[in-house]
Amino acid sequence: MDSIHVRGGRSLSGEISVQGSKNAVLPIMAAAVLVKGVTVLENCPDIADVHCMVRLLQSIGCLVEQAGDSLTIDAGQITSHTLPHEYVSKMRSSIILMGALLGRTGQVSLNYPGGCVIGKRPIDLHLEAFAEMGIRIEQTDERLAAVAHRINGNEIRLRMASVGATENVILASVLAEGTTIIRNAAREPEIAALCDFLIRSGAKLYRSSQGDVIVIEGVRTLHSCEYRIPFDRIVAGTYLFGAMGAGGNICLRDVCADQLGQVLAVIRIMGGNVVCTKDAVCLQALARPLSVPYVRTAVYPGFPTDLQSPLMAALCRADGQSVLEETIFENRLRIVPELKKMGAEITVTGRQAKITGTDCLIGACVRAEELRGGAALVVAGLAAQGETVICGKEFIDRGYEDIRRDIVSLGGSLFYEETEGPSQKGDEAETE
Repeated sequence: MDSIHVRGGRSLSGEISVQGSKNAVLPIMAAAVLVKGVTVLENCPDIADVHCMVRLLQSIGCLVEQAGDSLTIDAGQITSHTLPHEYVSKMRSSIILMGALLGRTGQVSLNYPGGCVIGKRPIDLHLEAFAEMGIRIEQTDERLAAVAHRINGNEIRLRMASVGATENVILASVLAEGTTIIRNAAREPEIAALCDFLIRSGAKLYRSSQGDVIVIEGVRTLHSCEYRIPFDRIVAGTYLFGAMGAGGNICLRDVCADQLGQVLAVIRIMGGNVVCTKDAVCLQALARPLSVPYVRTAVYPGFPTDLQSPLMAALCRADGQSVLEETIFENRLRIVPELKKMGAEITVTGRQAKITGTDCLIGACVRAEELRGGAALVVAGLAAQGETVICGKEFIDRGYEDIRRDIVSLGGSLFYEETEGPSQKGDEAETE
């Protein structure tokens, strides 16, 4: 498998543009299935999960072309409602195609999506909501099927503010009969992006000022449109924490600071000087960050679980003791043994990690087992003395377009090494 080599011990400096959002583009690609025409997505990230979604769309009859960061999807003819297991098993977020195919064809069949090493990801919220819309669910030990002769709008209150369930209900209800009201809807910026895309395609959709109530009035058809994918706030946060761990002065362009509220608040506690403009965030970091007494992950607008691991990596060098509590995924702390190989002092009790900062991490050979944990190991490598070798590059490729390009542009030292051997398969869906 391929590996990443990071030579740390140097501060970061420079500016880059942040790629399009993984967590926004995937549900929008699924939404293109509802359009009997052509969808053009600009600023589409060139990442492994997008490639997998392209293959899923092609398998059901869509014509897909990619040129640079532009992705064109022609869903004029849908020829199948069955999703191939080989792709569904690789990407948890393939589940969002359920709502899209139900809305377009009235039926869908698939194997259960791939599991996640970061924790359990039950889909019962999705299925409960579908049932309330008159959709019949059939389950076996390995497969899942759903059929609806007519999808009926309804008032649905989600037991949890699940991103995936919110997306699936939206997708199933856009072309449904009547009005659907989603209460306790997820409020992540990626939900807003999906709604924006659908509105531009002709959907009648309204969000409350707080975003936790979404009203969809069913329409008969959607029309072709062009849409620009917003920036990836998790990639932006990763690079900000990379600078906090290594020190330096960086500027991220094409970002919206409002979507990084809690992330920037934590960075300021760590001693970072943050300056925000209309479309950029600039950070001047201390040579060694300050500790953070307590950070708890939460659904948006709380501190994102996807950035808990990169934050932990940066705090390994903090001056003092920090505490992180993970409330979303029970296995999100599995990166701790790898950080300890680099000299980190971390004690885990349940879902809480106590990090005692050390002046110097030491480069080591470590292994990525999921997407965000892999990126966090890059953050740790930038903050460490010597060379860190990170096995499992394929996990990082799922969400980061070219982490080497970005880190080198910011003054870091990172290169890839291709090695022979079987690649490892795994999956992590960040927003649920």
